[in-house]
Amino acid sequence: MRFKPFHAALAAALALGLGLAAPASQAAPGDRYVLVTHAADSDSWWNTIKNAIKQAGEDFGVAVDYRGSGNGDLAEMARQLESAAARNYKGVSFDIANFDQLKGPAAKVAAKGIPIVTINSGTPDESKKIGAIMHVGQGEYDAGKAAGDRAKAAGIKSFVCVNHYATNNASFERCQGFADAIGVKDWRQTSMIDTGMDPTVVSSKLTAYLRAHPKTQAILALGPNAAEPAIKVVEDLHLKGAINFGTFDLSPAIIEGIKSGTIQYAIDQQPYLQGYMGIAALVIAHDQNTKDPAKIIAALKANPKFQARLKEYDLKPIYTANGVSSGPAFVTKDNVATVAKYAGQYR
Repeated sequence: MRFKPFHAALAAALALGLGLAAPASQAAPGDRYVLVTHAADSDSWWNTIKNAIKQAGEDFGVAVDYRGSGNGDLAEMARQLESAAARNYKGVSFDIANFDQLKGPAAKVAAKGIPIVTINSGTPDESKKIGAIMHVGQGEYDAGKAAGDRAKAAGIKSFVCVNHYATNNASFERCQGFADAIGVKDWRQTSMIDTGMDPTVVSSKLTAYLRAHPKTQAILALGPNAAEPAIKVVEDLHLKGAINFGTFDLSPAIIEGIKSGTIQYAIDQQPYLQGYMGIAALVIAHDQNTKDPAKIIAALKANPKFQARLKEYDLKPIYTANGVSSGPAFVTKDNVATVAKYAGQYR
């Protein structure tokens, strides 16, 4: 039998005294979970997920580790997953940046009987093949197509995909959806630049592309590492308002770009949900000895601390039969004020 730590027991008692539901977690001292990602240390977008797993740990009374790849190396991410299996965590959450490279290390986690929840990159089908309980993320192709549909309605027929992370399959899915929506064929050869994450390289490659292709009507950036340097390029080339500029994800600089009119929209996948729910679902799975997504989702819906987080940060998960869709949602001038307060922290 496991006993709750004193602070958790006290919190539960206070909650009951106030007529609130007690927290769902029955975590024991020493319970430890981990989130493993493909992210490079320099990728600030993941700060929101780091904040989310910290708050999930606080709300559920467990310790949570974060393990990135250091420099975006998928081989290093694979090693981190193997290490997680060896350390016998109570649960492991990770993104499926590349199914073929990660399925082997993931199998080692599953072979130890450690629950898995996948987040962010990847699909529900890939998640199921890996043996995960559920997946929390957005459909990347669908998100790209939704952006492309907006562009098509605005009369856009050409674009450049600014791909800062070309080793991640999700990057290509985003651009493919956009290209299909506006009817661009062979976009990988004609409408994509592989920039990497160095802002100087992003800036120089995008500048060169736009000068060589002056009739380009739209820019699709795949995240802050691509979008933030692109903002300056658009302004330096005097293309503000003349080129349709959209990006995935949020950051303070992207928020300012939307406010100023340089960026027309950002596609928000609500990463806080991915981090928080990735850990919370594992804790519930462990504590209730279940791998039933419906039971886990029901417990999340009933958890007052989680519901308070949703309300505070204006987050709206979409619950499905086998997981959670965290996006896409579009941030434009019309609604940017509602997310600006928490951009780069909890949004």
